[in-house]
This record gives sequence, C-alpha cells and structure tokens, in this order.
Amino acid sequence: MEETTKPKRQIGRAIGIFFLRLLAVLGVTLVVLALILLGAVYVFTRGGSETAREKFVFTVKETSAIGFLADIFLSPEEVDAIVNRPQVELDTQMDTSLVEIAAPAETEDGPAADAWGYVDDDGDGLILVDVKAGSYNGYMLIVLDPSRVVLGCDPDTLYHRGHTVEWYVNAQGGVAGINASGFEDKGGNGDGSTPDTVIVHEGQIYAAWKGIGHGWVGIDDEYKLRVGFQSSYDITEWNIQEGCGFAPGPILVINGEMAPEGNLRSGLNPRTAIGQRSDGAILMLVIEGRQPSRLGASYTDLAEEMLRFGAVNAVNLDGGSSSMMYFNGEYINNSASVIGIRPIPTAFVVLPEGRRGNG
Repeated sequence: MEETTKPKRQIGRAIGIFFLRLLAVLGVTLVVLALILLGAVYVFTRGGSETAREKFVFTVKETSAIGFLADIFLSPEEVDAIVNRPQVELDTQMDTSLVEIAAPAETEDGPAADAWGYVDDDGDGLILVDVKAGSYNGYMLIVLDPSRVVLGCDPDTLYHRGHTVEWYVNAQGGVAGINASGFEDKGGNGDGSTPDTVIVHEGQIYAAWKGIGHGWVGIDDEYKLRVGFQSSYDITEWNIQEGCGFAPGPILVINGEMAPEGNLRSGLNPRTAIGQRSDGAILMLVIEGRQPSRLGASYTDLAEEMLRFGAVNAVNLDGGSSSMMYFNGEYINNSASVIGIRPIPTAFVVLPEGRRGNG
C-alpha cells in the first residue's frame, strides 16, 4: 500500500508545483504588462508632446470603460483643461442656397459619374464607398435622393428602451441605416432609451427639454439637411421634419468650410457622421476603430472625409460603441462594443424610394 501511495503523492506534489509555477509566471506577466501600460500612459501624459497628450486624453475620455487612464498621472484640473475647453461659437449662418437638389446624372447608356466621380452602377440610388486612412477604415454611403432619408424612432418605447440600427431599418421598411442621436449613458450602462437632445420624428417634437447641444442636425420640408441651430426655436422656424443630435457635437462642415479647428479637437475613436452635398445627396459616414491596427478617426478626419466627398454641411453623430452601418440586410462594419450591438434611441434610415413624388 505504501509503495502505491508514495508515487501518487509525488505526482500530486509535481502537479501542485507545476500550477504554482504557472501562476507565478502568469503573475509576473501581468505585472510586466501593467508596468508597460503604465509606462505608455506616463509617456503619453507626461511626455514632451502636448499634441500626443491631448490626443491620448481625448481618446480615452471619449470611452466609457478606460477614461480613468487619463487620471493616473494627470490631475483633475489638467484633464479638465484639455477636454472642457469651450467651443468657438459659430457666427456663420447656414446658406441654404448652396444646396440645389438635382436628379442623378444619366446618359443614354445609363447612370453617369457625378461631379465627384462616383457612379450608381446598379441604379438603386445608393453608392457605397470604402474609406481608408492611416488610423481608420470605414464606409461612406451616398444617398442620391435626400427624400429617402428619415429618422427611425419609436415614440411608444422612447424613454423606456432603445433598439438597434437593424430594428429601426426594418421598422421603417428601409434598406440601410446608421446610428444617430446620443443618449444617456452613465457609466457605460445606458440602455439607449433616452436621447441626449431634442428629437423630431415625422414633424413631431420629442424630449423637448433636452435642448439641441452643439451637434444638432435636421432635415427640413425641402429635404435640405440643416446644421448651425442656435436654439430649439429654429426647429419650428425651419420646418424640420426629421432631426436629432449628439449633444457634444460638433458641426464638422458648414457652407462648404471646415468648422473652426478648436471645435474639432478629439481623440481617435469609432465615429458616425451625416452630411449633404450641393446636389442634395445625403452622405452617411461610419468609421471603425478601437482595434490594434485601426484606432479610429478624429473629428478633423471626419470633416476632411466629408469635404472630400463634397459635403456642404455635415455634423458628427454619436460614436464609439454605437457606430454602426446596416446595409442590404447586414451590418457592414465591426462593432466596437464588447457586449454586442448596442440599443440606441434613433437611427437615420434610408427608404427604398423617395418621397418627392419622383420615385
């Protein structure tokens, strides 16, 4: 019996020693990784580059999960001085005459290239373009007929629960959509039910007490996309039929010019934006991010992309884990959320046909 028991004890001791060593290795590895992370944070926050420090602080503070990293080596006052600089008030009024809604270019042989070189090859009125740059990749959806774009919203569940972009597209009988307004998201646990700005859906105003923030955008009764709202009164004055916003904004482009640089300060994160060309086409942009090789885009990146695609006016929408584009029955970008597609209060939806009486 003793001879049988002894080998068993030796085996058990060997297994125990193995796991203790494994735990020790894992512990040392975690400590090393933590030290590397702290070192990187220190370099970004206390290094010699003010630009790198600002970019790092904005990037992490724009998230719900890792914003604390900015607070490790910076005081609350230092962080506040970076992220809470007041925006420059725009004294430029939007010039609606810069947008003249036109019919898509046609030739005897079918669709022709538009003024920006894009062709609606399949004649469905939608052009999807890959967007790529050093720190990000994404998609631009060009909707040639602006009367096809509406705000997906469910008044019956607003303030109680949110829905996914896919849900809003299907509820409207649409063919595509992007996330739209921001929402109350304390601690990253928001359920997407309560928007952070006024909502206008089919001409009706909801959440009026929320105000417009810096990034409100609306589509009026002539299907022109409006930015530069000074107050909620402009919603009625400009006959807005569909609209919402991401409270922090910002406006990216107004009257064909990039917004002031001070208003575009930001980190690198997933983004969503909407704009309009001079021919009326609506531009929907979604950028992926929070990936090892693709961190995301800044507000300046968004503005430059919008201008490259011909935007006369454009505004930033909610981003981060909410940034999603649904097109022809599937999501075409990767979600940055670790818990799956997030519910949101609204989405901009593309209908199968326009509402101007011309199909």
